[in-house]
Amino acid sequence: MVQASKIGVLVMSYGTPTSLDNVEAYYTHIRRGHPPTEEQLQELKDRYEAIVGGVFPLRENTNAQVAGLQAKLDEIAPGRYQCFQGLKHAEPFIEDGVEEIAKAGITQAVGIVLAPHYSVMSVGGYIKRAQVKATELGIKMCFVHSYHLHPKLVSALSDRVNKVHEQLLPLSGEKPVKVLFSAHSLPEKIRELGDPYEQQLLNTSEAIAEATEIEDWEFTWQSAGRTNEPWLGPDILDTMERVAQEGYKAVLSAPIGFVSDHLEVLYDLDIEAKAKAAELGIAFDRIEMLNTDPLYMETLAESVVTVREQLGKD
Repeated sequence: MVQASKIGVLVMSYGTPTSLDNVEAYYTHIRRGHPPTEEQLQELKDRYEAIVGGVFPLRENTNAQVAGLQAKLDEIAPGRYQCFQGLKHAEPFIEDGVEEIAKAGITQAVGIVLAPHYSVMSVGGYIKRAQVKATELGIKMCFVHSYHLHPKLVSALSDRVNKVHEQLLPLSGEKPVKVLFSAHSLPEKIRELGDPYEQQLLNTSEAIAEATEIEDWEFTWQSAGRTNEPWLGPDILDTMERVAQEGYKAVLSAPIGFVSDHLEVLYDLDIEAKAKAAELGIAFDRIEMLNTDPLYMETLAESVVTVREQLGKD
């Protein structure tokens, strides 16, 4: 049965393993079918073990965000939208999500990624995979490319920065708290492509700095891949070392490129960066992740509704 009035919403994200037993298959998929070495696999398992202790709540974060978006869309337009999930490196894959839309008899859909900033290497890749499958199945689909300056996103992030800034202020000594905005690094070659990723991240950082009236901030990178090609830097650990040498006593980490608690936050920041701060003798704390924050859910829902209007025009 074709549901002419129903709009499918494909909610896409990177994906995480469902358990430690699934880490190898997950890592192999990331490496485009090339299995990791025993050493690489053990290192990744150790990282997951360190943050989840053998229990895997990470997938639940994405599930909760999809459910939260569904609830918000139901408030805006009851019965109009139906959310489906599609992951880049784990089941249900992006293509699986599009197939579920088709099985539900839905012929029009909007795709959105749980990442506010666009890069051809990240969000662009999700969109390409979804579009290929949608075309194959006869689904008319359009996409939210980015929402990095949505007022409610900026507001939610600014509230978080203000909260941690107040907590760190008594520990900062004579210098201000240094705010380090960060996101997942990508290969440097994106600059040659004129990719908007870096500029969008700076735009979000500037908007938050303006809203919070924080002047002492900079943007840095984190979680670079281990390949032979150069990745965008400097890395947050190197930046922390430099700002400590400059006399700063407190660092506020604002990983604005991420929207939920996962490995790059719970390990790279909560374990590695905190250990680095202890080594440097400086105070360190990060903002809470957005997860299912109502303002973030509204950001996603409003972005979907805005782009959905294109379906009727094309």
